[in-house]
Amino acid sequence: MTNIKVLVIDDSAFSRRTITKMLDETDGVEVVGYAVDGEDGIQKIISLKPDLVTIDLEMPKMDGFTLLRIIKKRFSIPVIVISALSAADKVFKALELGALDFVAKPKSIASPELLQIREDLQNKVRQVVKIKPDKGGEDSAINNNSKLKVSPGMNPVTVTPIKKTVHSFEVVAIGSSTGGPQALQSLFTSFEKQYPFAVVVSQHMPVGFTRAFADRLNRLSKFKVKEAQDGDPVLPGHILIAPGGNNLIFESCDGKVVARVVKPDTSDRFVPSVDVMLESCSAVFQSRMLAVILTGMGNDGARGVRRVKENGGYVISESEETSVVYGMPREAFATGVVDQVLPLNMVVEEILRRGAYL
Repeated sequence: MTNIKVLVIDDSAFSRRTITKMLDETDGVEVVGYAVDGEDGIQKIISLKPDLVTIDLEMPKMDGFTLLRIIKKRFSIPVIVISALSAADKVFKALELGALDFVAKPKSIASPELLQIREDLQNKVRQVVKIKPDKGGEDSAINNNSKLKVSPGMNPVTVTPIKKTVHSFEVVAIGSSTGGPQALQSLFTSFEKQYPFAVVVSQHMPVGFTRAFADRLNRLSKFKVKEAQDGDPVLPGHILIAPGGNNLIFESCDGKVVARVVKPDTSDRFVPSVDVMLESCSAVFQSRMLAVILTGMGNDGARGVRRVKENGGYVISESEETSVVYGMPREAFATGVVDQVLPLNMVVEEILRRGAYL
């Protein structure tokens, strides 16, 4: 089996050494070189022809954003951003420009955090190289800043008609991973007003990035978006994002449903856990919920959608054609409980249709 050739682009010698060390410890991965800035990076891409590039965003001569635009336009090579927490908002801009994923930059070789970062980076490198190049480009549907067009009548799956006077759910629970930030932004900017249902989200993301992500979505969406805090009520027209490094669960309290932020169990491979969120949400809302599994690697959400279905909820999974990584949606579909498989641009339409808002 041919090794995955990776080029590391970072102006920090410490970061280059650390990233290279982690990747060199990965079976099937070969670091073929490094570059110290964007200009050097372009030359190395031409000469070394890597399968994947990791980039820092803040570099001299040519910053990561300019480099990313050139890479996506000229080379169609998958890009993973490796950036510090202080640049969280810039990371999401990079994802809009075509980066497929990001990893929090390691702080110290001796830090216990390094083991977690290594596993995250290794998994993402393995997954990203399987992605079709045209799925991460600047003109890709999931990276387009414009709202998704909700078009009544575009319904590829026959479903039971819903009376216009009946709202069939109170909450939409969404799980996502790689490609999720772009997909969620596209979905939430498609809501033309604050509809009378709540949205809760578990997006695989490191500690410290989810608040910046929620703040960004809040500026762009008609819904009120925030990083969930323990005790937050689940309210119509509001979106709660599970905080990085924690799980989001729910409980009924004095006639209302509140969010609880809890530490993950050692058995939770992915955090925030989509399975944990869906199981808890379905226990509280029963048939009054709709679950959506979007793009992402792994099988997180497969166990949860079974519970949603057992409790009478409705399940949608994203189709392969629009998924950046068709892992989580595929595993959800394989359970046999998914009601509809839809491209991303039709997910909002179906949410609104089932709520009788179209």
